[in-house]
This record gives sequence, structure tokens and C-alpha cells, in this order.
Amino acid sequence: MKQLFLPALLCLLSACATAPVLDVAAAPQGDYKLDPTHTSVNWSLSHSGLSFYTARFDTISGALNFNPDDPTNSALDIRIDPKSVSTGDSEWDETLATNGKYFDGDSYPEIRFTATSSATKTANTGQVTGNLTLRGVTKPVTLDVTYNGAGKSFGNPGATLGFSATGKLNRSDWGMDYLTNFGIGDEVTLRIEAEFNEAR
Repeated sequence: MKQLFLPALLCLLSACATAPVLDVAAAPQGDYKLDPTHTSVNWSLSHSGLSFYTARFDTISGALNFNPDDPTNSALDIRIDPKSVSTGDSEWDETLATNGKYFDGDSYPEIRFTATSSATKTANTGQVTGNLTLRGVTKPVTLDVTYNGAGKSFGNPGATLGFSATGKLNRSDWGMDYLTNFGIGDEVTLRIEAEFNEAR
């Protein structure tokens, strides 16, 4: 009995996971919903050249219409609550979230990225360009994207697609230039991990 129980328990704990399928064309076509519990949007900037100050957003939603035959014809729409900014300091989070010098979340309650074009580089990498709307200003941003594969995520009945992405932007382009003259970096680096669950 113990010989049967242990493998079953290990399988349950690991969700009987198998390696993701890296072949883009093998992924199911259709609509996917962002899984916020397995998604992170981290950003960092120079802190007077001493370190790269790093924070994240905790409330993220979005949708992906995925075309495995031609990924460049996929559609992506991501929304972020600026008030969900998280630095590890709750008082500073509140300042960043609501102060007009920063995200001004009371006046602009949503950050949105909508893909407008994409291009493939290799079998599982490419670039996605989209419109980033922040503080009421919309400007293009390009992300370098890696397709991590399709697989099964525990608790989700359909397929799950995984992606990693990086990008850079200048915060001053969105009216957030406060303290750039005092050594706080203008260039912001984005590091994104995302999973999308097949909508059923």
C-alpha cells in the first residue's frame, strides 16, 4: 500500500507536471486569461548609481488571443492597478500609488498595455510592441519576449501558456520625471513573467 501511496502523493504535490511543450504550433489556438497568481511585473531604476531600486505590481489582469500558426497575429491586452505597487514599505507604496508626482492612481486608476504589432526572432523568441497608457499618456513600448511553452497548471482544466519578457522605458515620457535631476534614474527596466490559462 505504501508503495502505491508515495508515488500518488508526489504526483499530487507536483500536479503530475510534465515539461512544457516548446513547439509554438502545438499550443491550442484561442482565448486565454492571465493567471495573476503566476504573473509578475517587476520594475527597477537606478538609485543614485548605488543600486537598482526594484518594485512590482500585485494586481494584474489581461487577455490573450493566441494564434499558434502565426503568433504575430495574436492579440494581447494587459491591465494593471497602479495602486497595487509594492516596494516592501507600505507608507512608500501609498505615496507612489497616489501622489501626483508618481503614479497618481486616484486620477489615473489603470495602467494598460495593448499590443499593436509583433515580430518573431527565433522559434520561441520575438518582440511585441504595444501602446502603454500611464498617467493618461499613451506611448509605444517594445518588449523582448520568450515563449516558455505550453503545459498544464495545477487547478486549470485547459492548457497554460508561459512567457517571459523584458523591456525598457523612460519614465519622463509619461510625465514622471521627479527627482531625475537628483540621480534617481529615468530609465526603467521591466521584467515580466506571465502565465495565461486557456479560457473555457
